[in-house]
This record gives sequence, C-alpha cells and structure tokens, in this order.
Amino acid sequence: MRILAVINGKYGKRIVKNLKAFAPSQWKINVWEVSLSFPPIIEEPEEFLPEDLPSSDLIISLGELPQIAELIPELTKLTGAKAVILPCDNRDWLPSGLGNQIKKELGKMGVDCALPSPFCSLTRKGTKNELIISFTEYFGKPEIEIFCKEGKIDKVKVTRQAPCGATLFIAEKLKGVKVEEAEEKAALFHHYYPCLASGKIENFKDSILHTSANLTKSIVKKAVFNHRD
Repeated sequence: MRILAVINGKYGKRIVKNLKAFAPSQWKINVWEVSLSFPPIIEEPEEFLPEDLPSSDLIISLGELPQIAELIPELTKLTGAKAVILPCDNRDWLPSGLGNQIKKELGKMGVDCALPSPFCSLTRKGTKNELIISFTEYFGKPEIEIFCKEGKIDKVKVTRQAPCGATLFIAEKLKGVKVEEAEEKAALFHHYYPCLASGKIENFKDSILHTSANLTKSIVKKAVFNHRD
C-alpha cells in the first residue's frame, strides 16, 4: 500500500514517525510537508500542489490548517488515491462542516473517506474500502491484552495501536501498576504522552482530548476484565 501523509507541524510529524516505525514493510509511506502561506479562501487548489507528488493509494491528511484539508480532493485526483483518512483532533484544523463537505466531494469522485474524531477512534466499521480496512489492522482504535501477576500488571501486549504511538507508551507505563488502578493510571499516562488532541469543549459537551482519554480508559478496562494470569 502506498500512503501519502500530508503534514505541516509536530502533530503530523509524530504520527508519521510512528507509522514508519511500525507499519508493515510492504507499505510505502511518503510525506508531503506543507510549507505554504494560504489565503483565507482557496479558489484554485491546484495552484498550491507540487507537481512531483508520488502516485498513492491512501492519503492521510494531518494538516493543522483548514486550508490544507481543502486541498485533499484535488490532491486525490493528482495522486490517483482511492481512499482518504481525514482525522479530526482539533476543530480549528478541520471544522465539522468542512470535513463533511470534503467527504461528499470525494464520494462523487468514487473515493472513500473516513472522518475519525479523534484519530484513535478509527475502526473498520462503516467502510468496505480495503485500503482503510488494511490500515485499521495495525492503527486506529487501540486493542491490548493484559497479563497480571500477584495483583499487578506484568505485561501488556499491543495488538493494534493508536496512530500517534500513545498505546505503546501507556503499555510500558502500566507494567507494575495494581490491577484496580490500571484504568485511572492509563488516563493519566495518556495525558503524559502527551495527547495532542484539542482540549476545547465542543457543543457544550466534551473535548476531543477528553474523548480520547476516555477511549483509552475503556480499552484498559476491557483488557483488565479479560486479563490473564
């Protein structure tokens, strides 16, 4: 699978670093690091795209500006990609309306688009696209197994990790933690990594950061319930 990751800051750089370190050897991960100044409204997206981008199967948009997301449909045409993952860990980077607009535009082109928020909530549910499904076999909503000894966590096996690498960090930190403390400790370790999702409250309910931390807690809770001695 040929992946093109679009980045312009530390959020995307950290994810790309983790993907390259743990992706299957047959995956080829290319990066377009955007270093452009954008007008408030992009009228001609193709004017901002380099001509030498490689052909790709899957695009992962990790930009920290909404204007970068606006380039995705034209970028998809240019590279021949058949699927896009457009995660949202910050609404300033990808407002809900813009994300839905891009997904609709891609759909008209016959390109599948996943819009996980946060990125670590991505699963294969709701898609039949083999490229996105292949990605979620390794990265997305984390899955772990916990092994205990004398009431403490002895080992954590990561079977699928968050794209940013937090799962591996948390798994290592959980070793030696009392079983009954694992869930709350995992949430703390999640913040310590640190999680780069936005802490801004959305719709008077919750932040993406808190949603991500709660997801980590639920994964650890499930693993503790099913733990092995």
